[in-house]
Amino acid sequence: MATSAPAILLVEDEPAIADTVVYALSTDGFAPHWVASGEEALAAAGATHFALAIVDIGLPDSNGFDLFRHLQAAHPGLPVIFLTARSDEIDRVVGLELGADDYVAKPFSPRELVARVRSVLRRARRPATPATTAVPAAFAVDDERKLIRFHGVALELSRIEYRLLKVLVGRPGRVFSRDELMERAWDDPGAAFDRTVDAHVKMLRAKLRAIAPEEDPIVTHRGMGYSLREGP
Repeated sequence: MATSAPAILLVEDEPAIADTVVYALSTDGFAPHWVASGEEALAAAGATHFALAIVDIGLPDSNGFDLFRHLQAAHPGLPVIFLTARSDEIDRVVGLELGADDYVAKPFSPRELVARVRSVLRRARRPATPATTAVPAAFAVDDERKLIRFHGVALELSRIEYRLLKVLVGRPGRVFSRDELMERAWDDPGAAFDRTVDAHVKMLRAKLRAIAPEEDPIVTHRGMGYSLREGP
């Protein structure tokens, strides 16, 4: 395996699909590693540094969403693209609420999947913007560690959740439209949609509420977008 080729973990139990994806990734300069179960995926992730994981939601030994949680716990910030045979909106929302970077429904074009892999990796490597000093007292942003603390407690955030909250924290009181948030947090508006932003805000609120149940720092502006509540 060439060290210069980004390693991609493919978790897919259908050999025909896996062979097609492996071929497409290999011919496009990636180093794919195929496993057929959640157990094999966790073992592979523990032995190899992967640039990205492609995870089928329907696996023989586990749910792809559960596997995603385990991968994120062991390897925070690992970009993940979900594959599924179902295209229901609820599946997309659940996957994106967890912090997945993209979602592809079967059947799909291998070229499209490779293009999405490249897009996600570009966003993951996007240079960080300088941290702002206008941060409310309840929040502390550590951009070098990609960490945000709320009332002194480190939040467990996916990469997208981190970017989204950082945008809001950096300009308290400023109302950001969903399109603006997609542009600033995802850096690729075409890879997301309005419900994606709503799902991530819902998850952020739940994590903030777990630390300070009496507070609701994120304000919804109906028909306009979201802001961070001003104040200490």
